[in-house]
Amino acid sequence: MFQLAFTACSFPAIVSYALAANEDLRVYTDELNKFEISIPQDWQLGAGEPNGFKSITAFYPQEASSSSVSVVITGLGPDFTRMESFGKVEAFADTLVSGLDRSWRRPPGVAAKLIDCKASKGFYYIEYTLQNPGESRKHLFSAIGMASNGWYNRLYTVTGQFVEEESEKYGSNIEKAVASFRFI
Repeated sequence: MFQLAFTACSFPAIVSYALAANEDLRVYTDELNKFEISIPQDWQLGAGEPNGFKSITAFYPQEASSSSVSVVITGLGPDFTRMESFGKVEAFADTLVSGLDRSWRRPPGVAAKLIDCKASKGFYYIEYTLQNPGESRKHLFSAIGMASNGWYNRLYTVTGQFVEEESEKYGSNIEKAVASFRFI
């Protein structure tokens, strides 16, 4: 359910919304789902058809790449009223990443490693890596937050990802995009 994203040295004091002024980024506004995010200027938009309690919007480069930023929105039950309903950020991040790790299997599967996590202004920010045996390491940054549409609470999972080889080309803008996500 939670495929997340966040990468870099550490979280930059949660990049301010001034990122929209960055020449490399443009602001995408989703009026229906009430969010904004700054994404690379030349990236394309892809959106899935909403089906009840789920919605997905993705952004990706024009050229062939493994890099992307996605916003997945899922409905939540009434007992989930704030992010702390999932537990503290450290426990949440550890459960998420350890649930993805299959490096202990024989033969080994995907290796997942938690790099950093933090809670700020109602969001959980998680940075981790995934690596299948014999493949490039993927860096993921995620911002996870909750908002109501007036009828029910919704979980917003923003995930940016790139492979190690594309770090210089996409890493900084993906990290900025994920950090720029906000509710409107």
